[in-house]
Amino acid sequence: MPPPAAVPRVLVVDDEPDLRTLYELTLLREGYRVDAAGTLEEGWTLLAQQRFDAVITDMRLPDGLGLELLHRMAAQQRPERCIVMTAYGSAENAVEALKAGAFDYLTKPVDLKQFRAVVAAAIEESGVPERQRSSGAPRAHGAGEQRASGAGALARLVGESAPMRQVKERVGKVARSMAPVLVRGESGTGKELVARAIHACSHRADGPFVAVNCSAIPETLLEAEFFGARKGSYTGATADREGFFQAARGGTLFLDEIGDLPLPMQSKLLRAIQERSVRAIGSTQEEAVDVRIVSATHKDLAADVQAGRFRQDLFYRLNVIEILVPPLRERREDLPTLCTALLSRIAQETGMPAPQLSPQVLAQLQAHPLPGNVRELENLLHRALALSDGSELQVDLTPSASAPAPAPSPTEAPAAAAAERVPSDLQAYLDQQEREILMKALRETNFNRTAAAQRLGLSLRQIRYRIARLAIATPGSEEPDDNGT
Repeated sequence: MPPPAAVPRVLVVDDEPDLRTLYELTLLREGYRVDAAGTLEEGWTLLAQQRFDAVITDMRLPDGLGLELLHRMAAQQRPERCIVMTAYGSAENAVEALKAGAFDYLTKPVDLKQFRAVVAAAIEESGVPERQRSSGAPRAHGAGEQRASGAGALARLVGESAPMRQVKERVGKVARSMAPVLVRGESGTGKELVARAIHACSHRADGPFVAVNCSAIPETLLEAEFFGARKGSYTGATADREGFFQAARGGTLFLDEIGDLPLPMQSKLLRAIQERSVRAIGSTQEEAVDVRIVSATHKDLAADVQAGRFRQDLFYRLNVIEILVPPLRERREDLPTLCTALLSRIAQETGMPAPQLSPQVLAQLQAHPLPGNVRELENLLHRALALSDGSELQVDLTPSASAPAPAPSPTEAPAAAAAERVPSDLQAYLDQQEREILMKALRETNFNRTAAAQRLGLSLRQIRYRIARLAIATPGSEEPDDNGT
């Protein structure tokens, strides 16, 4: 028979006897061994005597701050995961704790269900298996499977240049905690791949990964999409529906293009992140949600904060840890490996053999500016493979008619501006310009919305929304080849 698994040991540091007893009883019922301390010094004395699997500490203690415990543990490279308790509404303390290396934080008064879940996650992350449940139900993924999943996700971040090695190292580090992560980078650099790698390398890998494009949702639907809605709460709500927060419970919620979120929704999102609870439209009750937030943007959010377009408190809440994804021009040495990986995947998806990339074509790509980064490179290779008639690939780098025109030089700009007639109805003028661009892209792709969206740098959901808003008539309601379905 295998030896019995060691019982996880937890240290609780809190100066309030009633709360300390509540935490002890809750953890004892979960099958953990519990040690308790009422001061910072008592807690450190217990840590000096033995190793724990998780440490729970109040932020404010009679002889100092819980952060001091965190700093001491980090200085000694102790393996315990630390959970910090903060007073209601003290967002700054929570962010400071996460930056100091806390695994997670909980706001007082503590929700015991959430308390148990966070402690279990911290113990699992520290390398000690969770105690066996009476039901004996197996976990969805073992530790080995989780490591394999994380390695696979990191492998999809193709490239061994210094900037990409830094990204991968940072992903590995931040995945171990619950700290919110902001992924920054230009359009087409692969920010969602980074977010998926963070999820796959974390203890939440067997939970859901829910990706949300904040710029693609009409403002009137944002609250229902994020927090859910009850039947009859608004016209068309014929049944209860979950929001993104509920769908991501136990996993990761990825908020792409977070900079495009309107200010009123920013305040609601901030509250949901701080309190870890949401209220569906039409409901009188809030429900706790256990999600990790990873967001992404191509914008300079710090500048948007200064301009009043983005809430400062939300910015600091989301930007606890930042990962900057480099543009392709800063990692040109990754281009050969990147081309090989992209061609292999495109060939697999299309069922065509992957052709050879000649040194001449590779040199052409190296010299091409590729302002659209990896997404533009992928589109170039996709088109080249579709038009290829031999074993060697030929890439057409001439700009297409739908490519953005170069910006006028400073001397040309005033003349161009003078030649432009100022429209009497700006919104109608802009709508007409957008309608013409959309119609041109749709015609050139034989009204395939997926292809038109890729050409315009939009998602399928974005182009559908714009087609509906501008009342553009298209042949049929759906294309059979959209997304291959």
